[in-house]
Amino acid sequence: MPDSIPKQRVDLEDLSLHDGAAVLLRRALAGLAAGEWCEVHGDSAELAGHLAVWCRKQGIRCERQSGVPGLFRIEAPQRPPVIFTSRTEIAETAEAHWGIAPRGARIERGGPELGFTLRRKRDVWASELNSIYSQATTNQWSATRDIAWNELPKLPDDIEGAIAQVMTFLTENEFAALYVPARFIPRIHPHYSEVVEVLAMQVVDEARHKEAFTRRAEAGGAGLGTTAVSGQLSLKTLLEEPDFTTATFLLCVMGEGTFLTLLKFLADHAPDPVTAALARLAHRDEARHVAFGVEHMRYIFERAPETRLSMAAAVESRSRMLASISGLSPYVHDALVIYAGGGVSNAHVRAGARHVADLQREMDRTRRDRLQSLGFDPGLAANMSAYHTKNFM
Repeated sequence: MPDSIPKQRVDLEDLSLHDGAAVLLRRALAGLAAGEWCEVHGDSAELAGHLAVWCRKQGIRCERQSGVPGLFRIEAPQRPPVIFTSRTEIAETAEAHWGIAPRGARIERGGPELGFTLRRKRDVWASELNSIYSQATTNQWSATRDIAWNELPKLPDDIEGAIAQVMTFLTENEFAALYVPARFIPRIHPHYSEVVEVLAMQVVDEARHKEAFTRRAEAGGAGLGTTAVSGQLSLKTLLEEPDFTTATFLLCVMGEGTFLTLLKFLADHAPDPVTAALARLAHRDEARHVAFGVEHMRYIFERAPETRLSMAAAVESRSRMLASISGLSPYVHDALVIYAGGGVSNAHVRAGARHVADLQREMDRTRRDRLQSLGFDPGLAANMSAYHTKNFM
């Protein structure tokens, strides 16, 4: 049985409960075991009445000591049961009743079960998360501050129109690349906060890309171009993918991996320094997104190698869903030809068409290389690359 001799003493002087005395009382009780006593002394005329009410609300025994004005004893209550989580040891499964507590916090039992459906580490985790997040926070850029818009030259209308159409295509794809991770973030248990942080930075990146590409389309006076039905259908399959790992594979590994090649192409063939700078900055961001997708897939494949077959089946299934799409949108194809060729003369178009054909071959090569780096055999990697949507993302 706990000793009845007080183990703590709090001298409130003239501090009343309205003035914050409860803070000192709770601190004193926190250092006691249930059933141990704390002696309280105070000079406030309201202390007796207020302390009695406060203790009753807290379920705490309070005794007034006879013979000494302003002297009381309060008994430490049973502490609420808590769950201890580790800051450094990441659980294989996060419990629903952990709620939104940060990893490493003490969690009072009895809290609500929140609706996080992605609660297994193997479903969301990746290596190098801290490094990817650190790079993302360090390399943030501003479309207003970091792009020399005043250096944008006056370009021929045909070239400016091609740039505007390409920027429109990029923007619609960036919307999809924004919405996919944003859709999964609320489903991931905060125990795996590193994944949430990386995905949140992806959302920020894509929002910035959308702003910058739209601004470039409008800066030269051409305005935004046309969005094709084929592109909308292709992106719809990404937006509707219900599985996090499959969506990450299709978006980050296949789609954004292909966009890395496209953005390098746009930087290399840009007709002006502003467009080149935008493409290079976006490429740097997209490389991180691809890195997350690759590291997530490595983590999955190391633990469940058979998942490779599921990913291959997802790529083929998406191809069947898009069987009505015969190729890249003519709006985008023609704009890329004019963009890379530098004009609309026969010679310019011939050169641009050759560059675009080279681009598509390079996209295929880099997709196959990336897939083989993830353990897909060369034949399967080649088939998967061939099945990838002709609209790049």
